[in-house]
Amino acid sequence: QVQLVESGGGLVQAGGSLRLSCAASGTIFGIYSMGWYRQAPGKQRELVAVMTTGGSTNLVGSVKGRFTISRDGAKNTVYLQMNSLKPEDTAVYYCHVLQLGVGYWGQGTQVTVSS
Repeated sequence: QVQLVESGGGLVQAGGSLRLSCAASGTIFGIYSMGWYRQAPGKQRELVAVMTTGGSTNLVGSVKGRFTISRDGAKNTVYLQMNSLKPEDTAVYYCHVLQLGVGYWGQGTQVTVSS
């Protein structure tokens, strides 16, 4: 089992920045990817950014140029640096880890961007 602990959410004004962190613990072996999804009220959960162990990244178009995903392999931690935040970025952000074909989710952290 893999446990994920997220931190870094909060309330910020439009144009501001936040940095999310997600630390994985437990039985860590063969992680393929670590990333972030988000779910806004009344909407489906969507991929925001993902990074594979090999270093490949994928970001949804709406955050490209504003968000950066990074990873500390030694700490099994993934980060999401969010700059130039917009009200439409408001959502619960979930950490996701894919290990040996099994996906694990964090509990979610709220990000609220005020206009």
